[in-house]
Amino acid sequence: MANSKYEYVKSFEVEDEVMPPNLIVVRVNGRNFHRFSEVHEFEKPNDEKALNLMNQCAMVVLEEYPDIVFSYGYSDEYSFVLKKTSKFYQRRSSKISSVIVSFFTSVYVTKWKEFFPFKELRYPPSFLSRIVCCASLEVLQAYLAWRQRDCHVQNQYNTCLWELVKKGGKSIFEAQEILKDAREQDRNELLHQQFGINYNDSLALFRQGTCIFKTEVEDIVKYNEDGTPVKRLRRKASTFRTENIAGRRFWNAHAGLVKELGIFSEDCFKINPDYIRSFVFESKLMPSTWIVIRIDGCHFHRFSDVHEFNKPNDKQALDLMNLCGVAVLEEFQDIVFSYGVSDEYSFVLKKDSQLYQRQASKIVSAIVSFFSSVYVMKWKEIFQNKDLKYPPSFDGRAVCYPSNDILLDYLAWRQVDCHINNQYNTCFWSLVKSGKSKSEAQNHLKGTQAREKNELLLKEFGIDYNTLPLMFRQGSSIFRVKTENTSMLENGASSIVKTETKIIIEYCNIIELSFWEAYPSILD
Repeated sequence: MANSKYEYVKSFEVEDEVMPPNLIVVRVNGRNFHRFSEVHEFEKPNDEKALNLMNQCAMVVLEEYPDIVFSYGYSDEYSFVLKKTSKFYQRRSSKISSVIVSFFTSVYVTKWKEFFPFKELRYPPSFLSRIVCCASLEVLQAYLAWRQRDCHVQNQYNTCLWELVKKGGKSIFEAQEILKDAREQDRNELLHQQFGINYNDSLALFRQGTCIFKTEVEDIVKYNEDGTPVKRLRRKASTFRTENIAGRRFWNAHAGLVKELGIFSEDCFKINPDYIRSFVFESKLMPSTWIVIRIDGCHFHRFSDVHEFNKPNDKQALDLMNLCGVAVLEEFQDIVFSYGVSDEYSFVLKKDSQLYQRQASKIVSAIVSFFSSVYVMKWKEIFQNKDLKYPPSFDGRAVCYPSNDILLDYLAWRQVDCHINNQYNTCFWSLVKSGKSKSEAQNHLKGTQAREKNELLLKEFGIDYNTLPLMFRQGSSIFRVKTENTSMLENGASSIVKTETKIIIEYCNIIELSFWEAYPSILD
């Protein structure tokens, strides 16, 4: 980060480290997936392709993040368990939760066509995520038993519901009334007697959910000259299904799980969901404060190199970020302003926002996930001749600012940072393109001030820094404006005034108060 008088705003950031020996679980679940499944016409009660897509996403997540040693999923939900010694993102809950849900979302969009080749993805899917802090291995065991029990109960209920609707001719409301007080045995008997279905014969994928973790497998690494394969043991993610993932027999049989998490000493027979929910890491953001959600690209230095972005600025890449920023404002009405530069975006929620009851993890994950989804979906719209080579990811955090002045100082800090970094990068890449090595360019610029950098650009490269595109120098501001359209009636006696709200992108100086005076409704 660049140094400036606005640096003090960083003091409002709150550390959210999950202290050892707590085991970290990241639970990801679909955001408004009831509607998503209807719009995309998923089969009821279970869509095997949709479940396999979720499993594929989880598989890719495990391959991407070595600290994740176990995962369990069903329906639109997945839980990822990090090894007990994990130092992933310094165990900061917001970073861990947001980067995993972002990557999961990107993979979901990327892989959609593999599982639904004849079905268009009609709008960006998104997911919520949260951290569950398991204080002991026994709590983790109880948590996993709870999630698998929930899988069974939900699947059995939904199987009955949709059999009553599809074959029994009942409305959804009538089916719900029939099942309202039904016990597990009652539901089994209903399926068997009315529809000839033995519930235990249905697919384990539906009844038991899916476990994914790494085991040692023999893999072919090369072939000898005579064509014989050379095999080596390597750790590879594989899927497993069992009636009791929290049982000693299953868990203790896998050395990798025992090594990274521990051994289950007893079986888990009693499940108390309220007890397990108490371990959910959740913080409500302070009321009557401005909430800022800042997201940053993860490893975007590599991402930009792999995708051959222009240096120091790639207009198309910035246009894509801005498209995502606009989409986020369209999706979340509580966001009143956003500011973006490079691979970063800050979203400002109104002071009285009650989005997700001001729960930090839900707000951050929803915005990060939706942003990631749009980024992948819109890629070809911007980069028509360039393939997306691997799924991008973003991390996010929530920070509260108590006053308008401090909020404006935060935004000023980000714009100052934009200017300083852009000026430096413009000089740096001009030197590199002129023949200097990267280390030579860094040494050349060490200790130089803004005036000296401007002189270097002008004298050596004929570049007047102040004439470069405003988007590069000042970043992008996105917000809503109200416009009034007046239409006259046919007799001319009176007129109708219609007020419309539209989202605009401006490349302007947001440090000066004149900007905020021109758009007072933003901070109302």
